[in-house]
Amino acid sequence: MSLLEVNNLDAFYGDFQALFGINLAIEEGEAVAIIGANGAGKSTFLRSVSGLVTNTADAINYRGMDISHRAASDIVGQGIAMVPEGRKLFPSLSVEENLLIGGYSQRAGAWNLERIYGMFPILKERRDVAGTALSGGEQQMTAIGRALMANPELILFDELSLGLAPIVINDIYESLPTIKQEGVTLLLVEQDINKALEVADRVYCFQEGRVSLTGVPRNLTKDSIAAAYFGSDK
Repeated sequence: MSLLEVNNLDAFYGDFQALFGINLAIEEGEAVAIIGANGAGKSTFLRSVSGLVTNTADAINYRGMDISHRAASDIVGQGIAMVPEGRKLFPSLSVEENLLIGGYSQRAGAWNLERIYGMFPILKERRDVAGTALSGGEQQMTAIGRALMANPELILFDELSLGLAPIVINDIYESLPTIKQEGVTLLLVEQDINKALEVADRVYCFQEGRVSLTGVPRNLTKDSIAAAYFGSDK
């Protein structure tokens, strides 16, 4: 039984269909990346898994349990947390208050403030600073820490490198092996293909709401990725 199993997932925003029959499975302890162009449906997929988009019954199963109609707060309690695109910190709260909110589900686990500050020392220095006063990299670290405070078994990263300088992106990505070593399974949506391939055990490519390619990074060629990313006629 896979940790997360998605079968024939369709997703809609009103009358607009964003996902078409997505099939995807993630094994416990893996790092899986989803790549694709803007509008390919990557973020919609994460929003579906995390309970922010309504799904058809039995489309999304987590540890063998149908979570397709679960509320987002229930899904966090089951062990799935998300680092959203754009970070979405609470602007009126300090770094530490944003982190503490991540632990509202009170799941038991290894992650606490001390662990977060150990991984991202700058956050300890800035713990009393409002989220709006942080740099982009500090905001992303806070968003990651907030998700980890929920002690998830599966963490979803939506556009982890978006809007960040290369040196900051490297710092962020260096934290992922530590998170994975703690037994957290990673599902990463990323437009930076090279970064995605560096950390992923397996890759899915989305194109226009459908899976266009899947495989192990070392077995994927640049041509096959380009064809899946843009379409074979591009």
